[in-house]
Amino acid sequence: MEKFLKDYIDRIRPSFSRISEETGHVIASAFFSFKFELYPKTLRECSTALSLVPEGNGSSALKTALSIVREYAVAYENAQVRPESIPFFEISDQPYLAVNLAPELIEDPLTLDLDNALLLLYAVAAITSPDDEQALEEHRKYLVKILDTYKRALGML
Repeated sequence: MEKFLKDYIDRIRPSFSRISEETGHVIASAFFSFKFELYPKTLRECSTALSLVPEGNGSSALKTALSIVREYAVAYENAQVRPESIPFFEISDQPYLAVNLAPELIEDPLTLDLDNALLLLYAVAAITSPDDEQALEEHRKYLVKILDTYKRALGML
């Protein structure tokens, strides 16, 4: 799944290369703060990043990903299992998502959207924030583990 992650990042690179290093760093910070369960910081970073994402290819998917992660951060901070309202990816966002499954293969659509959101934040940060490159690399296995859960559904067993 390491190659799958690398291929995914390479596939979306042209769409997100226009994002500034500053915005990329905020997105990386949102990813890290969520992973480390620093939910108030996640909320701040996602909100900041949402205001910085420029329009263009993939912007809608990235904004949805930031919104999903933000809503989960709010829910988790309030000891809820799931957010009360969750944004979801549109069909037009699929080219920018790592895991695209046929509807009959989706066991838990909410978890799939959260996983895709985290994968997209990681990938965009990896593409746009050279200052975070080493830290992101150290957490790559976390993303590979997420992808491993979809191996069967993706037909990669």
